[in-house]
Parts: sequence; structure tokens; C-alpha cells
Amino acid sequence: MAEAVANVARRVNVIVEDGGDTLDLSNCKLITFPDGVFRVLKSVSDNVRVVLLAENEMKSISSKLFLNFTQLRELDLRGNIISKLPDAFLEMEHLTSINLAYNRFSIFPDKLTEIATLERINLEGNSITEIPVEKLSNMPAMKWLNVKSNPLDSNTQSALQSLNNVETES
Repeated sequence: MAEAVANVARRVNVIVEDGGDTLDLSNCKLITFPDGVFRVLKSVSDNVRVVLLAENEMKSISSKLFLNFTQLRELDLRGNIISKLPDAFLEMEHLTSINLAYNRFSIFPDKLTEIATLERINLEGNSITEIPVEKLSNMPAMKWLNVKSNPLDSNTQSALQSLNNVETES
């Protein structure tokens, strides 16, 4: 446990000292996003464009993540045990890419379709059966959707073929 905490502290310090734009807390055995990180990064949170939280043990994402990192462009939550997104996710006005692969989503997170800047969505390896194809087709920036390894029903698979200007992997 102490090693994991030290690992997080080292990674956070790199951002503060170097003024980087990427916070990488992947593979840190996190079960939640550490509140202390928000305090430490307060002075540089507007510079953070990429947050990597892949391969942790997170069941949920704190609303604070979306309220503090308002300039976020990319969010990688792959390989956790998340089943829904908080309402504060809608604050992500600049988000272009989200990776939610290999989590526990059984329902497509509709909040994704309300982010006008979103270009890439990865939901591979979840338990989603239906996709809101019409809402996806109305997303102005949407370019790529990965829903491989989901138990999609045949109607949804057919409807995905009709998405124009969106590369789909299903």
C-alpha cells in the first residue's frame, strides 16, 4: 500500500514540477481518485489536458475530477470496474477522447452524446446491448466508436452500419 501511495505522489509531483499536461495514474491500484491530488494540482489543473487512470480498481469517478480538470481533452478509464458516469461529466466542454473499455457498463452512457467536442469513444469489452445510434449520428465531432466485445443486439449492429462519417468497430 505504501508503495502505491508513493507511486501516486511521484507522478503528481512530476506534473507540478514540470508543468506537464498529462496526469498518468494508470496501474496505481486506485479504488477512487485521491482527493489530495486535487489540492496538490490546484495551481496547475488548468494545464492538465490528459488524465490516464487505466488499469486501476475504480468503481466510480468523483465529480471533482470533471469540475477540477475543466480543460481535459483525453480521459482514459480503461480496465476499471465503472458502471456509470457522474452528472458532472457534462462539464467536459473540451473532451475529444474517452476510453471506457473493459469496465462494467451495461447501458450506453448517454451523457457521452451530450459532449459536442467528443471525437472518439472506446467502450470495448463492456456489457452493452443497445447503442443510441441516432444520438451518436447527431454528435458534430464524432469520428470513431469502438463497441467490440459487447453483446449488441442485431438491430443495433445493423443501425451502427448506417452511421455516416463515423468509423465503427463492433
